Amino acid sequence: MPKKKSKFRMLVAGDLHGNKQTVKRLVEKAEKYNVDLVVITGDFSVFDIDHKGMVGPFLEKGKKVVFVGGNHDSPATIEEIEKEYRIPNLQKYAIVTDDIGFFGAGGGNIGINYVPDKEMFNSIRNGFRYVQKAKTKVLVTHIHPKGSLIEKFSFPGSEAVTKAIYELKPDMHICGHIHELEGAVEVMGNTKVMCVGSSGKIVDID
Repeated sequence: MPKKKSKFRMLVAGDLHGNKQTVKRLVEKAEKYNVDLVVITGDFSVFDIDHKGMVGPFLEKGKKVVFVGGNHDSPATIEEIEKEYRIPNLQKYAIVTDDIGFFGAGGGNIGINYVPDKEMFNSIRNGFRYVQKAKTKVLVTHIHPKGSLIEKFSFPGSEAVTKAIYELKPDMHICGHIHELEGAVEVMGNTKVMCVGSSGKIVDID
């Protein structure tokens, strides 16, 4: 049975990599749990191929979607997703809904959407300015933080994300990128850090 719905419920997922069956399952999950928002942490494609059909099915069911791009998604693909679906790219447009602020940055420290640490931190900080008065603040990135447990069992994380966690102190940080560690949760400073993936995770915020 689905959990009793709290004040705000979201489905967080990422690393879709062009898999339409994955999207179908996630849409079913979003409907089953009656989520208020779908958050996608990037990697719609596989090296910028097959990104079509990754967002539309959610919108067709009336679900709101926000996202950041992944290291597999080129800037051109990210712009195409923005324009085609008219959904917020959190790297450009932070949002506040139900007194919950969502902000972040896409790309990573590897791949076709390489983003230098300074640029990534500046994007995150700029978004934070728009949500800092929200009761709950959620940082969304594709890449995981440097110094995290996620990093210890995978690839080097982002210094920019770690800096944002300790300086801006978001309540929650959602990332993707590391498929094998989907579902990993830890605390860095005052921030709950969560690695999500293609299975998707239901997250309630009271």
